[in-house]
Amino acid sequence: MSDTETLVPYLKKKSCKREPTIIVDSREANTAAKIVKGLRERGVTIETRALQKGDYILSDVCAVERKTVQDFVYTLTHRHLFEQLFTLKEVYPKALILLEGYLPIIYKFSRIKPASVWGAMFNLAKNGIAIITTTSYKETIDFLHVAARQEQLVEERAPVVHPIKKCETTCDAQIFFMASLPKIGREKAIAILKSYQTPLNALANVDDWPKTVHGLGPKISHKAKEVLTKPYT
Repeated sequence: MSDTETLVPYLKKKSCKREPTIIVDSREANTAAKIVKGLRERGVTIETRALQKGDYILSDVCAVERKTVQDFVYTLTHRHLFEQLFTLKEVYPKALILLEGYLPIIYKFSRIKPASVWGAMFNLAKNGIAIITTTSYKETIDFLHVAARQEQLVEERAPVVHPIKKCETTCDAQIFFMASLPKIGREKAIAILKSYQTPLNALANVDDWPKTVHGLGPKISHKAKEVLTKPYT
């Protein structure tokens, strides 16, 4: 077992005075100014860029998506979270989500059962996306600082912005198109396409989705139909 797999690096006094560089998404830098300020006070060099995915780039293989607990629960109802993180993991193998806040607050969201939240977290974990929890922005600063030092000063990996791959095949584009509908997501999009073969055929038979696609109820098909047929205003 190497030192990087133990607490040894954090118990020794560091003679190295270098501090890491963290690339921060420009939108995140605006909404999480306290975190950016705290990192700078630790000596971290901050580079702000408009990132396609992810909030903090720690190395060429590690990126962090930060969510408050409230945002995490809200995002689950819109099915965007999984698509964001799975896309991020395609280019950053160590992609992880950082949940900031008091986790038991999920019990205050009456519309979402706690079991659904734990199921979502398990789904992320089993797909290789680590989940880190912090109770406040100060703990978030601590974690990002330590993680960036580990990646850059111990593992000697520089932060790199990788472009998110665009749809490379017709199949990818079809999945992306169907998954963009409300409450569909990648898994349901694939199930729909397997049942109807083409997006055009699927959209023409949106009322029949609950009968032919496992896991799709009338509420989801109704919402999709509303998006497809309601006049733009």
